[in-house]
Amino acid sequence: MLRQFLNDLPVEQAAPHLLGATLVSPSATAQIVEVEAYAGIGDPGSHTYSGVPTARTQTMFGPPGHAYIYFTYGNHWMLNVSAHPDGKPGGILIRAAKPLTGIEELYKNRPKAKTDRDLLSGPGKLCAAFGITREYEGIDLFDPDSHFHIVPSTRPARYIQTVRVGLAEGKGHETPWRFIDADELAWASNPRPKLDQFKTKSL
Repeated sequence: MLRQFLNDLPVEQAAPHLLGATLVSPSATAQIVEVEAYAGIGDPGSHTYSGVPTARTQTMFGPPGHAYIYFTYGNHWMLNVSAHPDGKPGGILIRAAKPLTGIEELYKNRPKAKTDRDLLSGPGKLCAAFGITREYEGIDLFDPDSHFHIVPSTRPARYIQTVRVGLAEGKGHETPWRFIDADELAWASNPRPKLDQFKTKSL
């Protein structure tokens, strides 16, 4: 069903459906609490803004539900889920998650983390804690037999919607495609919105 949402809906409508889903690795699990949508062609914040596939962005042009991994700021890997039908680029950045199991293993990969909340409260932190690198590029994130995959949530999420983070002015910085689980705000990345500043929405 989640893959179907990614295929059939515009990425900004599909993205909230990832909230509450579980990231599963051999050593740890975590609940997705924050995502950002990137529409692809015409979205200046997206790597596929031009509409021309490159060796780096090929996965974004492929079928929905696959891992698009890129390196940023010189030291962070970022995990994205491809969206839209095959041939039409789109992606959803996994920005933050709540650790569920294997917390000791996550700390081994992120020894600088001082609290459980700090373990996965940012896209770079999340990839570091789970050991995600370019080697994960292209894997089917909805294949339960994959060493790293996503299990869809069984409950609809209440969420808040705000602008995306870290984009330069004029590069989609005002686009309100950041979605955060309203019941798990404590686990979101910075800047963390306050619940009373937003009207919550439901799927």
